[in-house]
Amino acid sequence: MSLFPANWADIPLASLPLLGPLALFALVSSITPGPNNVMLASSGLNFGFRRSLPHLLGVNLGFSLMIFLVGIGLGSVFQQTPGLYTVLKYAGAAYLLYLAWKIANSGPMEEGETRGKPFTFLQAAAFQWINPKAWVMAVGVVATYTPQNGFFANLVIATLVCGIVNLPSIGIWVTFGTALRRVLHRPAAIRAFNIGMALLLVASLYPVALELLR
Repeated sequence: MSLFPANWADIPLASLPLLGPLALFALVSSITPGPNNVMLASSGLNFGFRRSLPHLLGVNLGFSLMIFLVGIGLGSVFQQTPGLYTVLKYAGAAYLLYLAWKIANSGPMEEGETRGKPFTFLQAAAFQWINPKAWVMAVGVVATYTPQNGFFANLVIATLVCGIVNLPSIGIWVTFGTALRRVLHRPAAIRAFNIGMALLLVASLYPVALELLR
């Protein structure tokens, strides 16, 4: 079976009813707390919305690219070489712990320029490949919402839908963090917020921790 449809009109109409559930899945998955959203909220507080835009766009486009690449076969690489996925997963967990430590030790707003820098576009895009939640979302989209008949066209549509829904969903977290800049003026309050975000980031690793305990 070819991934490419012989004719774009051959895309089955039966796949269209999946667009609504797919959009809902993308919304719920994108807007709920996870490593990306915790880091975006922290970036919004410490650096503001404008300086966090490369981070925001890197997450959105990096995740969309991840869905597409997983769909066209990258996931099968990990099926054939499970050890590679295991290494990537635990390396990602270690990196998340490092990021949590960095967030917890972030300075107040006026120190943001000297004590740290927001993620760049490429850093945020690359981060998706070691983000456990991003992997779960990408595999879920490909396995559940991408019909096999006319697969490539459906994969492109699913990637576009997820990208469109994801951007405003994660943008809310940057906006939330930025809005807190007007409320949290005291260094102690900012430090408490950053520590809270760091703890949420650590808590997002609970699936990896449970696997280690088994």
